[in-house]
Amino acid sequence: MQEKVRILFVCMGNICRSPTAEGVFRHLVAEQGLSDKIETDSAGTHAYHVSEPPDRRAQATAQNRGVDLSDLRARKVTAQDFDDFDYVIAMDTDNHHHLSSLATDVTHEKLYKFMQFAPDFDETDVPDPYYGGQRGFEHVFDMVEAASKGLLDDIKRRFIG
Repeated sequence: MQEKVRILFVCMGNICRSPTAEGVFRHLVAEQGLSDKIETDSAGTHAYHVSEPPDRRAQATAQNRGVDLSDLRARKVTAQDFDDFDYVIAMDTDNHHHLSSLATDVTHEKLYKFMQFAPDFDETDVPDPYYGGQRGFEHVFDMVEAASKGLLDDIKRRFIG
């Protein structure tokens, strides 16, 4: 039996969407008492912000909703991540395409778009809030929260029972 189910959330710079997703999902996992069964991480397809904390607006939005992102630091995704993680989750179509180029025929089945776990949303991409205002960060949080619940349901159905 597998020790832990490992999930990697990926956006472009790893300072807005993917750390928000990691933080929200990690919080939800902890609330359900599954931290010993599920491990999370996040990364970016580009190395713009390696070792930086999440964007202050992403941190503030999350903090206002009871989620702490302060311990997270940006890193760049690698091909090895497809071997190390059970789910590699892209925030949007562009990042999904970039990640597809890193996956092998064997590991490609681990690649998902995050919003496929939130069927009640019409959007298929989590938009990048970086150049927008606070409302964008709030909307991203809502989308991430919905997709996180769907993802956790999928993991429980497939791996935890």
